[in-house]
Amino acid sequence: MTSAGLSGVIPVVSTPFSAEDEIDADVLSVEVDWLVSCGVDGLAVAMVSEVLRLTDHERRRQVELVISAVAGRVPVVATVGAQSTKETVALALHAQSVGAEAVMAICPLLVALPDEEIFDFYRSVVDSVDVPVIVQDASGYLGRPLSLQVCVRLVDAFGPDRVQFKPEASPIGPRLSALLGGTGGRARVFEGTGGVALVDSYRRGIVGSMPGPEVPWAVVALWRALGRGDWDAVGAVHGPLAALVSLQTSLDAFIAVEKHILVRQGVFASARRRRPYAYELDRETVIEVDRLLTLLQDAVGAGTTEKPATADRSLTSPRPTSPVPDPADHIPR
Repeated sequence: MTSAGLSGVIPVVSTPFSAEDEIDADVLSVEVDWLVSCGVDGLAVAMVSEVLRLTDHERRRQVELVISAVAGRVPVVATVGAQSTKETVALALHAQSVGAEAVMAICPLLVALPDEEIFDFYRSVVDSVDVPVIVQDASGYLGRPLSLQVCVRLVDAFGPDRVQFKPEASPIGPRLSALLGGTGGRARVFEGTGGVALVDSYRRGIVGSMPGPEVPWAVVALWRALGRGDWDAVGAVHGPLAALVSLQTSLDAFIAVEKHILVRQGVFASARRRRPYAYELDRETVIEVDRLLTLLQDAVGAGTTEKPATADRSLTSPRPTSPVPDPADHIPR
């Protein structure tokens, strides 16, 4: 797969932290191996990787660790957005130098930039690297959405392989169709809602999805079912997946739920997050997350005829012989 041809399911890795609040490289390597074993088409380091809570050195090391653990098995997308054009370009150059096959950037968050400044920001990033630049519109939890005019202008200026998109602003569907319509269908777009809008977005013309890392086997199964037109399987998997992701209503909620589910599956030993954060999982949310996870495991196991081998319930953990935990065992007391 060439970097310009990125497509399919590209989960955003979660960052494990040690008891000393350092990136746990060993657990991160386990996570990468597990994600690859689930049949994903690539991996990304992005917002739910807690990049906004990392130091500059940690951001670079995080990308290096993921690329090293991947060892060329799938392409890696590295997020490089920062509060200045200079730092964003520096992060992009570093990511490219260590093997990232694409970079992804959100706009600086501290000010509401006019369209011309936004265009110049992305132009500087594109001009600095040879790999594709994915424009992430993370305005669902970070601010006002990017204008359609800027997005169309970027495609016109650099082409659909050099500039690609991950829109997250509401309403997702109409904005996606407007982007595709405004670029004559040329824009390469990744779904960025964790899977909630995957079915609708697929019908509108996306090339892939960048969900969280917690249930990659389910998103892979859904993507493959969509590709072969198996609408019974699509309906069986999408329902519990969308319900599960709908509980993640903020960046902190995404991270908390994802890490809880990774612990449930034996990928992480701890759900530690980098402080400060504004969201805690309560008892009732844990019960609901665990209930929906079980439903989703059942749906993937029974709702597809050509499911990836790793989507079987017994293989959704790096310890496949372990039984699926009872939800009651994971309720905070």
